[in-house]
Amino acid sequence: MKVTVVGAGAVGASCAEYIAIKDFASEVVLLDIKEGFAEGKAMDLMQTASLNGFDTKITGVTNDYSKTANSDICVITSGIPRKPGMTREELIGINAGIVKSVSSSLIEHSPNTILIVVSNPMDTMTYLAHKSTNLPKNRIIGMGGALDSARFKYRLAEALGAPISDVDGMVIGGHSDVGMVPLTRLATRNSVPVSEFISEDRLSQVKEDTKVGGATLTKLLGTSAWYAPGAAVSALVQAIACDQKKMFPCSALLSGEYGLSDLCIGVPVILGRNGIESIVELDLNDAEKEHLNTSAEGVKKTNGLLDV
Repeated sequence: MKVTVVGAGAVGASCAEYIAIKDFASEVVLLDIKEGFAEGKAMDLMQTASLNGFDTKITGVTNDYSKTANSDICVITSGIPRKPGMTREELIGINAGIVKSVSSSLIEHSPNTILIVVSNPMDTMTYLAHKSTNLPKNRIIGMGGALDSARFKYRLAEALGAPISDVDGMVIGGHSDVGMVPLTRLATRNSVPVSEFISEDRLSQVKEDTKVGGATLTKLLGTSAWYAPGAAVSALVQAIACDQKKMFPCSALLSGEYGLSDLCIGVPVILGRNGIESIVELDLNDAEKEHLNTSAEGVKKTNGLLDV
């Protein structure tokens, strides 16, 4: 199993590290345009192999896509990160060109690959990958919902005063501060609705804190987060590589599901060796449907800025 990660910045390097530590891939190729940068990150990570007990080979390359040939899964993290006060949508002009070029180069050398898009604005960049490549729609996946759901579960556990392993919850919709749809109604603690444990006001606060989870970290760090995004990507890669048939909310191209078409937005999917094995349609209530539709309109508006 060969995995390529394009972009050796904080998110890409964290992604490569988590994949290697899980030890399910034979090789991870880390590619960057900055001379020597990916090579240095790869060497640093390989020097942790004996300490962390993994045998995955990590190779760093500078802009040489021939070294990515025959990758089973390719992850695109490249692009400029958010700065404080910057929305994901404001990144579109720069990152669209990067994602289009990177996708083309990857597929040229790995025509059977599965693409995972991380670059922001993520739903729109995932849509761009669909429009600019000939890959089947099951083989292009946007990462956002998996990360948003992890942040949701963190906030739920915090509010409950519970270990995070007790908590389950999901975020669908667009990967943006206003587009996220944290499904508080369906969130549970060991199968018991969380509404049994915390007030409606506290649950509403959890929802709002989740929606600004990325912006909160950007303000604190001065740039985008990297540990949780890297871990979210590695979980998706492992689900595909190991054919786990796990359910994750991911940005998928919809063709009538949830009453939506011709856009990529976060919905629960089953991930396995073929990428998106199926899309799961939840029985949403009227308020959740309205929120999802509003989110979809926002994503379509951003998609309209693309030159495709």
